[in-house]
Amino acid sequence: MMEKIAFIAAIILPLWNIPLIVRIIKRKSSKDISPYWTLGVWTCFLLMAPAGFCSSDPVWRIFNIMNLILFTAVVIVVLTYSRK
Repeated sequence: MMEKIAFIAAIILPLWNIPLIVRIIKRKSSKDISPYWTLGVWTCFLLMAPAGFCSSDPVWRIFNIMNLILFTAVVIVVLTYSRK
């Protein structure tokens, strides 16, 4: 039961990036989010990803996959809207 709850949480937690993406797109600005911070966090996710992908723990693996996909979207949106 605990593993199922953790698995669901690992899927849901990265979904909180979606409201951030939507807010940036609606405002057409990412001035309140540092591109350097965003790239720093994304780099750390990239460095952790191989361990997550190779892990036998399904919770850690799905969290890494979901987080990398959605935070990559955040990085793209932040960099796109920070130039304007």
